[in-house]
Amino acid sequence: MITRRALLAGGLGLATFAATGESPVRAAARRVPLTDPFQLGVASGEPTHDGVVLWTRLATDPLAPDGLGGMPDRRVPVQWQLARDENFRHVVRRGVQEARPGAAHSVHVELDGLDPGAEYFYRFRADREISPVGRTRTTPAPGTRGTPLNLSFASCADYQSGWFTAYRRMAEDQPDLIAFLGDYVYEYGDYRHPVRDQAGGECLDLAGYRLRHAQHKADPDTRLAHAVAPWVVVWDDHDVENAWAGEVPEQPDASFLDRRAAAFRAYYENMPLRRAQRPDGAALRMYRSIRWGAVANLHLLDTRQYRDVYACTGKSGTVGPDCQERFAPNRTILGREQETWLDERLRRSRATWDLLGQQVFLMEMDWINGEGKGYSNEGWDGYVASRDRLTAAIEGHGRNAVVLTGDVHSHWAGEVKRDYRDPGSASVAVELVTTSVTSAGDGLDEYPNTGTLLAENPHVRFFNGRRGYVRARLTQQEMSVDFRSVSRVSEPGAPAYTSGSFVIEPGSPVLNLA
Repeated sequence: MITRRALLAGGLGLATFAATGESPVRAAARRVPLTDPFQLGVASGEPTHDGVVLWTRLATDPLAPDGLGGMPDRRVPVQWQLARDENFRHVVRRGVQEARPGAAHSVHVELDGLDPGAEYFYRFRADREISPVGRTRTTPAPGTRGTPLNLSFASCADYQSGWFTAYRRMAEDQPDLIAFLGDYVYEYGDYRHPVRDQAGGECLDLAGYRLRHAQHKADPDTRLAHAVAPWVVVWDDHDVENAWAGEVPEQPDASFLDRRAAAFRAYYENMPLRRAQRPDGAALRMYRSIRWGAVANLHLLDTRQYRDVYACTGKSGTVGPDCQERFAPNRTILGREQETWLDERLRRSRATWDLLGQQVFLMEMDWINGEGKGYSNEGWDGYVASRDRLTAAIEGHGRNAVVLTGDVHSHWAGEVKRDYRDPGSASVAVELVTTSVTSAGDGLDEYPNTGTLLAENPHVRFFNGRRGYVRARLTQQEMSVDFRSVSRVSEPGAPAYTSGSFVIEPGSPVLNLA
């Protein structure tokens, strides 16, 4: 019997499909039986009130250097089942989809016509092998106000930097939805002193990105987190290359768009995304919204693909107050089309909460201790007019906005001001910044300069420098937030603890201690 306890313990894939016989297509396609092709696990994502995406990718040898997972150069029919119960006594949908070599034997099953607000279980079969069992759910029906959203979000999972314990602890919470806010993989080559050995060198081509994703998916903590709840994902720079901005790479590279196209293709192949997110070469529209009844809208943003190049220096870094280019009215971090889309989404929203899932610090942040000021031109401080347009939209449309951010490898919480040039400016939103899953190693709860940074940025209310994730519970009455920190990632199995807790109330964009 497969139970939720067994799911968390890793006892997956023990049930068998009911006998369905073998189709002529299946019989003709088989050459040599596959041995454990589900080493990358299963996943679901992109839930709606009547649908969800089911995902798997076949790989008998996840670390094969060609990035193809040890699979034969042929199509493999994959059966799938969706059931109301974890024992698959009540199967409600089933089908067969081919895993093709050209898609790295990935499978995306895009379902609709399901019940709203319902829990489901799913699994796959290829040849004689049965996949692990995954748990997923649809969102509440439009207009539903009584169903809370239990959301966890994370970012920045560098395989070499440590163990993915945060994924396991997140899975133990059994959230309704997991949002990943960027840097699911890192493109870097080998470190000199890694915590874990990484397969392959720097990701430069399709084989390299496929291999990197496969190693991450084969990790048992990653597999568990994907199996326990549906995911929604957006990328950041390391999913392609460090500090890329639009069509401009970190270092001069005439073939950068080819590299970006390879990264986008591997990203789609390895994530539970819809056909609407299928890449067209070096272009892929990632911005979109997930609705949770009338409680919350989660707007997922792309701050990489459409941004202008970095202000003043052309390179990612810290710039001083003399960098006037960051105030240029035509500068954008989202691109005009995405800005217009987001403004319209906020204007039309009737949900209690509007969550903005994105990648880089939106709040103003002076990173220089003491006299003098320094701002990151990679975050929204490098695109002040773009931030002004967003804060004006939040205020003008009267939205209860909470910004969910990744990137900086530490926990932060603060209040977003309408205009940071006005000392008396009101707060219009709250920003919650999740730390990394592993990037930057074990970390510390507090650093020697933490107190100074908080004192010089009074709108910032909280910091913790460990690894971990954030969990939140949203109702019509409040949003409660726990910053979950992991004591170490240099060894597996560390406990998690709550390093900070806050409550946000509708109509009051400030942080209240829980």
